[in-house]
Amino acid sequence: MSLYQNAIAMKKTNRREFVQTAVKATVLTTVGAPTIISAACSTKSSEETSEDAAAAVAALTFAQVKLPYDYAALEPNIDATTMDIHYNKHHAAYIKNVNDAIAEEKIAFATEAEFFANVSKVSGKARNNGGGAYNHNFFWQVMKPGGGVPPGKLADAINGSFESFDKFKEQFTAAAMTRFGSGWAWLVNDNGTLKIGSTANQDNPLMDISDFKGTPLLALDVWEHAYYLKYQNKRNEYITSWWSIINWEAVANRL
Repeated sequence: MSLYQNAIAMKKTNRREFVQTAVKATVLTTVGAPTIISAACSTKSSEETSEDAAAAVAALTFAQVKLPYDYAALEPNIDATTMDIHYNKHHAAYIKNVNDAIAEEKIAFATEAEFFANVSKVSGKARNNGGGAYNHNFFWQVMKPGGGVPPGKLADAINGSFESFDKFKEQFTAAAMTRFGSGWAWLVNDNGTLKIGSTANQDNPLMDISDFKGTPLLALDVWEHAYYLKYQNKRNEYITSWWSIINWEAVANRL
């Protein structure tokens, strides 16, 4: 083979090797890049998932308690229609709205107690609906068909704080009757002392903005939606009737 032919052959060989090398590089780039990108995305997704999971665990969620009795169980004191609407419409709306507010505002309090102790830092939507969610959960559980009388320990505490059960009833009824507009009447334990008071709208004694504070033992809803279908504007008749359906054992357990 002549020198010229050798040169041509070497040129073709070099060109062929160059093309093969380039093809290999292209394949590696094409295959490798998505693998690297995929790994990076996978890592990021894992981190985000972990953060989301942690947030989900930490975030407070209000839940509606199951009604402890049938809608008609408290009749004739509270009618079935009122109970149905009160529980399934009013209370359910508070539950939904407070959880929406927690998500929207990224509220990170872990417990209801922490939420209410810092309620001055959240929006009116979170405050009002959080109060409505808690207050109604509480209310359902301190009532029962047939009512009863306060058991010994609770009776002693009431007598010690208010002189007699009758005087306690008078003071509690007065708190419920004199609450202007919508709100709640409460019996609370304030560092070992029983006290009676009221709060406006859906506020409660656990809230840092409340003038009346303590650990709730008994509550009465005096919003008109709690009694208007049966009693119309006669709040006094509603309150008088309510005394017959108090679950005093549940109250005593909170003491």
